[in-house]
Amino acid sequence: MTVLELQDVTFRRGDKEILHGISFAVGAGEHWALLGPNGAGKSTVLGFCGAVTHPTSGTVRVLGEQLGRVELQALRRMIGHVNPRHPLRSPLTVREVVLTGITGTVDTPPRWRPRPDQLGKADALINTLGLRGKGDERWPTLSQGERGRALIARALVNDPRLLLLDEPSTGLDVAAREQLLETIDLLDETHPGTTSILVTHHLEELPATTTHTLLLAEGRVVAAGPVRSTLTTANVSTAFGHPITVHEHDGRWAARAARTRRELVTY
Repeated sequence: MTVLELQDVTFRRGDKEILHGISFAVGAGEHWALLGPNGAGKSTVLGFCGAVTHPTSGTVRVLGEQLGRVELQALRRMIGHVNPRHPLRSPLTVREVVLTGITGTVDTPPRWRPRPDQLGKADALINTLGLRGKGDERWPTLSQGERGRALIARALVNDPRLLLLDEPSTGLDVAAREQLLETIDLLDETHPGTTSILVTHHLEELPATTTHTLLLAEGRVVAAGPVRSTLTTANVSTAFGHPITVHEHDGRWAARAARTRRELVTY
């Protein structure tokens, strides 16, 4: 089953075309990574995936519905979105933050009270995602890594069919990044039917469960498909406009600038 499909999609902002004929399709249960340099168009593509941006031309289908012919609020309730720049200003508890995934709001709506089953679901996710015992802790006291796991729980509380992760490792040190990636990998076991799309600039931030990649450069597709056939030295070098050597070990990826031989100069 196809969860997401873009067909010859273009997008203009003012008089500038940002995306040029983007096409790819995501199947149920697949875990995609969107990679490319700054300005490649990753955020715009993710906007289509989340049903928040409409194409200038071409067709976008999300969860079987075509953008422009569907009631957006109902569609968005089936999509979980993890944004590390979550604009929370109130000192909510972890549990309250997770529960705002049910209401689709940043803060807890006035007079809204969760049902017992919703509370139980939130607490189960908090425990599963490595935050056991922290449900009553306040947002300002959490580390960046704890906030990342709380936001994943928030995105999952409605059992979405599609999970979007927008640079989830932003601001994390190495240890916190690895803990977060372990959490994302865990979702392959706890939520096996959920399709995911993760945006990043860095190969080191790809979860081991990544199945497919989309490489973008200057608003065009460089490569799209199964991770091992698309995440190659040649494709990554083309996308980033620089010779880069790609390595993979046990499902994890790394990139280094390719060494060039320099002429020895003597004086």
